[in-house]
Amino acid sequence: MHVLVVHNRYASAQPSGENKVVDQEVELLRAAGHRVEVFERRSDDIAARSLPGKVAVPLLVPWNPAVRRELTQRLRSERPDVVHVHNVFPLLSPAVLAACADAGVPAVATLHNYTQVCPPGTLQRDGRPCTECVGSAPLPAVRHGCYRNSRLATVPLAVSLSVNRRRWWSGVERFFCISAAQRDVLVRSGMPAERLAVKHNFVPDPGTTRQGGGEHVLYLGRLAEAKGVRLLMVAWDEIAAQGGVGVPLVIAGTGPLEREVTAWAAGRDDVRYVGLYDTAECQKAIARSVAVVAPSTWLEAFGLVVVEAMAAGVPVVAAGHGAFVELVEDGVTGLLHQPGESASLASCIRRIAAEPDHNREMGHAARLRYEQGFSPAVGLDRLVDEYRTAIAGRSAQTRGGQTRASRGDGDSR
Repeated sequence: MHVLVVHNRYASAQPSGENKVVDQEVELLRAAGHRVEVFERRSDDIAARSLPGKVAVPLLVPWNPAVRRELTQRLRSERPDVVHVHNVFPLLSPAVLAACADAGVPAVATLHNYTQVCPPGTLQRDGRPCTECVGSAPLPAVRHGCYRNSRLATVPLAVSLSVNRRRWWSGVERFFCISAAQRDVLVRSGMPAERLAVKHNFVPDPGTTRQGGGEHVLYLGRLAEAKGVRLLMVAWDEIAAQGGVGVPLVIAGTGPLEREVTAWAAGRDDVRYVGLYDTAECQKAIARSVAVVAPSTWLEAFGLVVVEAMAAGVPVVAAGHGAFVELVEDGVTGLLHQPGESASLASCIRRIAAEPDHNREMGHAARLRYEQGFSPAVGLDRLVDEYRTAIAGRSAQTRGGQTRASRGDGDSR
């Protein structure tokens, strides 16, 4: 199969689960013998633009005509079987869908977040769930400045959502939702249910699993409010006030709360902030964990770190909402805490650290869950099956259109 992957890479200064997923899918397909090409832009390149070029970037968010021309030419010359769209913000834009239509190549799209119904893609405002824009014009997002706390920065995203809504819905053969929870939200928003398939992300096998009981509790991810970092700090202070759990908390990552986390961890024996880990360091840190903590306050569409923990045979403590509810079986592969409640989070961390036998059983169950649902072999089968479905759907539409056209010609004679 010949696949063209379309992706606007997020800035490399901060960890991106989406970049990681794209790279892993490309590698997986190529290793299986498929021909995979990449059409991409990089947000890192914005810094090198001239001042007028930087000023023009917001204008490209709703529509980039140069991308349409370039991609159309490439599709017509290379003729891939399918185009797989990931992120198009800010430099690619939904113009990539017009290019697919121009060249007659079917498109599929992975929905990594909620940007189809929420300009910043988080379904959250001021640290709380928000669905004001779901199913309606995204004016509330502009009014509240939901993207980067800026009305001006939110406008291009809101405009793009408004003017391109129908283009997305009609121009994509199959949308890949990365969880059933995400699909439910999108169906309720009015997206075409028949085009929304659940295709969980896969995680490469780390090649090693946890040995022993672990030596720390681990938070691994972006240091941001929506990820529950402040909630974790409050919960850990509650744990420390009651004597701790016998192992330190390790925080790995970077983000807008880095200074706050650094100051909070300074001078403490029970907390270590280690900065940004590379892939190998992440795998080692996970495999040495008593548990991995994922206390997100927003409705995660998936939860890559949760599945990475499962792959290493490590149980998780995760917020009991969004995709975490379908990824984690409470009491079997990990524990779910009440979302946004520090006391519940603290209680779950104490419990998972205080019951080593149960912890070990949950780790084994988590590894089995990974093998059955999130391994590369499972991921490859599901991905290729969805490509074939999209290709067959486009072929059927084409045949139907030709049949209708021929009947129309006959009637007109």
